[in-house]
Amino acid sequence: MKLSIGIVGLPNVGKSTLFKALTKVEVNIANYPFATIDPNIGVVPVPDERVDKLAEMSKSKKKIPAVVEFYDIAGLVKGANKGEGLGNQFLTHIRETNAIVEVLRCFPDGEIIHVEQTVDPVRDMEIINTELALKDLDTIEKVYKKAEGEARTGNKQAKEDLEALQQARLVLEKGELLNIEKHSNILKNVRMKELSLLTAKPIIYLLNGKPEDASPALLEKIKGQGADYVVMDLSQSADLGGLIRKSYEILGLISFFTTGEDETRAWTIERGAKAPQAAGVIHTDFEKKFVKAEVIHWQKLLEVGSWAAAKPKGQLRLEGKEYVVQDGDVMEIKHG
Repeated sequence: MKLSIGIVGLPNVGKSTLFKALTKVEVNIANYPFATIDPNIGVVPVPDERVDKLAEMSKSKKKIPAVVEFYDIAGLVKGANKGEGLGNQFLTHIRETNAIVEVLRCFPDGEIIHVEQTVDPVRDMEIINTELALKDLDTIEKVYKKAEGEARTGNKQAKEDLEALQQARLVLEKGELLNIEKHSNILKNVRMKELSLLTAKPIIYLLNGKPEDASPALLEKIKGQGADYVVMDLSQSADLGGLIRKSYEILGLISFFTTGEDETRAWTIERGAKAPQAAGVIHTDFEKKFVKAEVIHWQKLLEVGSWAAAKPKGQLRLEGKEYVVQDGDVMEIKHG
């Protein structure tokens, strides 16, 4: 499973600075709008001490951490949905991502041009979210007529699809995001899921500045959306591990591990996944031909010192198809 995150925000709020810090990739950071012309894509390893410790114990030749793909697109401006600026044409690049990091400028530095002339993160948040909503309305309009025609045939599923599209349209026209808890029923519809709407994705707000720069009004607005945020001064060397961990948390993702002389590797799965699904992440055949898995928690494995030592001590559990994999499990899959 690949975790991918789109980075959005107005021009000059720190998006490319964040991307550079995350990926250590040299991108064009300039003090003017639209410095990012193509979406920059960077693959970032997930910081995880468990991989290091297990690799050390197994004397693994290779260490393979879980990774996150970050997409940095051109800055959005008011009217982007109508083609203002360049950001709108890149919104399609983040349609397939799992989540969005929305960068809001909170720092007051007058040296750096603000596209709206003043620093007001609450206003900026409204601009960006409006642009995301308008893009989604555009996507809905493109499929609406077809859905209406299908619903007229009396097909039950088509009627449900049309109803979900109508509800989503009303939500977006009111200026609300679809990722708010009270709209979760709309998003259960299969047709809606296929549209990969931007406002249906979880959003993490990255507040670029010092903690004191983030106003109570801004934090209240984020809380009102049921969203999460991290405060980070991107002009300093920030701890970006926190942002990646937060992404895992809001997406309900966990890691399990495989370890041996060849490699120690972290695998990403959804919380609640069962052993065969976890096996399928390693190889699709393993899910189909899953028999059982030997499982031990990573800390317990380190305590006993090796996989070979864990067996006679009765520390390895044999788990079947109904076993729900836990964060930090080390597994060996047995398949037919």
